[in-house]
Amino acid sequence: MIVNTDSYYLPTDCEVHDKWLLRLFLNTWSIKDREPVGGEAGVGIAGRLQAVFTVFTPRFPLPVTMDLTLWQYQFRIIMLGDSTVGKSSLLKRYTEDLFLESINQTVGVDFYVHFLEVEPGVRVKLQFWDTAGQERFRSVTRSYYRNSVGSLLVFDLTNRASFDHIKEWHAEVCERVRPHKVLFVLVGQKNDRDAHGERVVSREQAEKLAGQLGMPYVEASAKTGQNVRDAFELLTRRVYQGLLSGEVELQEGWDGVKCTAPQALQLQRASTAQPSTAPKNDNKKCCG
Repeated sequence: MIVNTDSYYLPTDCEVHDKWLLRLFLNTWSIKDREPVGGEAGVGIAGRLQAVFTVFTPRFPLPVTMDLTLWQYQFRIIMLGDSTVGKSSLLKRYTEDLFLESINQTVGVDFYVHFLEVEPGVRVKLQFWDTAGQERFRSVTRSYYRNSVGSLLVFDLTNRASFDHIKEWHAEVCERVRPHKVLFVLVGQKNDRDAHGERVVSREQAEKLAGQLGMPYVEASAKTGQNVRDAFELLTRRVYQGLLSGEVELQEGWDGVKCTAPQALQLQRASTAQPSTAPKNDNKKCCG
C-alpha cells in the first residue's frame, strides 16, 4: 500500500485490513487471465493462499482456516533512515523471505504486516511502516512517528553519510513523539559487502553510537538474510518486555500499541513485577 503523499491522512485499522486483503487477493488470482497463479499445474487458490499465509509467518506456518485476527497485541513499527540504505529490502526479506537485486524506491510510505509469537500463546501482529528516506517526503514520514512504538534505524555500512545522519533521525523522532515512548534498534545494513572491502563504518563506531543513544546494535544483510530476523525480533521482544515492565503504556488515542485483553496484561505485569528499593524516576525518556 502506498500512502498518498499529498495528504497527511492516516488510514484506520479497518482500511488497512481491507487493503491488505485486497493485496492478498491480487497475489492469489490473476486478473488478466482469470486463472490461478501458482507456477505448477494443479496448484489452486487454497494452495496459493497457504503459500501467502506462510510467507507472513515463516517460522509459524498457519493453516488456511486460521483466523489471522487472532492476536493479543499489535505493535506499530516504523522503518527510518536515509534513502537507498535498504529498509524495504530488509522488510521484504523478513516478511516474504525474498531479496530483489533491483527494488523501486519507496514513495511516501508503504505498509507490511507480519505475525510473531513472542512466547507460547502470546501472538503479536506487527504493522510495519516503510518510509521514504528522501527529504521531499520527510513531512509525510513525520506524520507516522507519533503512532509508532518501535523503530529500526537503518544505515548503510558502505555509506558514511547515512551513518552520520542517524543522530538526526533519532533526535527528530524523540522530539515529535512526546509524551509517548519509542524503542529503537540500530541496524547496519549490507554487511555482505564487508567481504569486498566496501565497509566504511566499523562495528566499533556503530556500537559506540548505539551505546550513546541507548539502543542495541545489529549488523544485517537483506541479500544473504543474515541477522535480518534477529533485528526485527529483537525490537519486537524489546517492545513486549517494555509493556510487561511498564516502560511502555497503553494510552487512549495512541495506536502504537493495541491490546485485545488489557486486564490480562495487568495480571502479567503483576506476576512479573519485582520489588525494588531503588528510588522511582518520574522523568522517563521518550525514546530508548
